[in-house]
Amino acid sequence: MSGSILFYVQHLLGIGHLQRAFRLAHAMTQEGLLVTVVSGGVPPAGPVCAGSLRFHQLPPIRAQDATFRVLIGPDGRPIDGRLREVRRNALLASFHATRPDLLVIEAFPFGRRAFRFEIEPLIVAARSRRPRAQVLCSVRDIVVAPREASRLREIVDCVRNEFDYVLVHGDPCFLTLDASFSAASKISDRLIYTGYVGDEHQADEGEEKAGVDEVLVSVGGGAVGGTLLSTALEARRRGCLAGLTWRLLAGPNLPEQEFRALAQALPENVFLERYRADFRQLLRRCSVSVSQAGYNTVLDILAAGGRAVVVPFASERETEQQLRAERLAAAGVLEMVPEGQLTPARLAQALERTIARDPQRISIDMGGAGRSARLIASMIRRAGADAPSEILPRDRPAL
Repeated sequence: MSGSILFYVQHLLGIGHLQRAFRLAHAMTQEGLLVTVVSGGVPPAGPVCAGSLRFHQLPPIRAQDATFRVLIGPDGRPIDGRLREVRRNALLASFHATRPDLLVIEAFPFGRRAFRFEIEPLIVAARSRRPRAQVLCSVRDIVVAPREASRLREIVDCVRNEFDYVLVHGDPCFLTLDASFSAASKISDRLIYTGYVGDEHQADEGEEKAGVDEVLVSVGGGAVGGTLLSTALEARRRGCLAGLTWRLLAGPNLPEQEFRALAQALPENVFLERYRADFRQLLRRCSVSVSQAGYNTVLDILAAGGRAVVVPFASERETEQQLRAERLAAAGVLEMVPEGQLTPARLAQALERTIARDPQRISIDMGGAGRSARLIASMIRRAGADAPSEILPRDRPAL
């Protein structure tokens, strides 16, 4: 192996952050790197380790609900000092056991401020090691920016003092970080745009016909998808696109009570499932899709190139999906229904408008996984060839 990576990720409600982390981690293994993903959220379903990828699960913490105000531990109770201590010790033990050449921290300091109790000691450990482990932030195209000027300064200071670089997993030709983070110019020398972390090797459709002539409704992990699913079902009951088969994918995290309520008295040719392994193929074959506007879902929509309606999740201060959806709607790629305006009638109107026109495509760089992996591999090689330096950073590495 040419280097060791520790990749820290914490997801609170959905599964998008963890999915992106795994895509990046798997790409790094293809570059000959030994990668350990340390996750602090709800454990993923199914096996995750392959090749040189290793996985370490911390005692899971998740958001109690979509407000993100209360974090709860494995026992369903609000987290306390004891759980923080256990997690911090486990995280640091993983760091010392793997002795990584490079540490990747997902979201922080732009998000995950509630996890400073373990992230800050992790950064100290990386900077104290000899030779020093490089420290990178991995962040999506859009962040939920704080309103307070003091918080903006805090994020800028943290990036400048603690991080070598910030890998922005987006395409600057489509959307730059300053669209959501007004202080981006103050850290411009730390920002590296990698392209979107999409699935660059989607399986061929083959002879399978599942998904053809269907309305495909999906809500990612499903933790906050109940309203969209029930609204879509009501739109179908009222006659929307009744000549097509409807397939609703509820996700693994939709509460069982909500799933059962949806499953009662489904109309003819309407199917409700938790999950489909061939989701991306269904998306490519369907007549029109309905979904939220999370990072991974939008990339799947763009790769599929079909007709799409999105209802961006926008509870509390969540502006990420709204901004992404607005940009794509303005480009004519999809139809957007704001979450606050969602009704069966509005959704039906959007679906009927969308299915009546030809799909539109947009050129967006989706090679971010491979590019990030190659960049990190080159950073490790360069650090190994040079004398150890405590200066952050030196010249910007080439993509």
